[in-house]
Amino acid sequence: MLDSYLPILTLIIIALGFSVAVIVLSRLVGENKPSAVKLAPYECGMPPVGSAHEQFSIKFYIIAMLFIVFDIEVVFMYPWAVMFKRLGLFGFMEMGVFILILLVGYAYVWKKGALEWE
Repeated sequence: MLDSYLPILTLIIIALGFSVAVIVLSRLVGENKPSAVKLAPYECGMPPVGSAHEQFSIKFYIIAMLFIVFDIEVVFMYPWAVMFKRLGLFGFMEMGVFILILLVGYAYVWKKGALEWE
């Protein structure tokens, strides 16, 4: 049984060996001359404005997460739409419950004011 895992073990050893060898070689062969220009943050060819450690408002992250949650939920509707006729009334009712749960979540978020960008 262990013979069947030998190729996988060999591949892992080769991959680890190669990655370590590349890192060691780049340290030995490569030049390391840091300067202020090289260590400055790069922003699309423009000189950086302000601090690189600027803090964003928590509202930005909340709205981003809510967008991802509600956007991903729409992805679940595509397979349902493709299989709509085969699922019949049961599939229709299940999607109705799913959309109802989404609407309750959306109403909760709206009532809490999480969608307000102040």
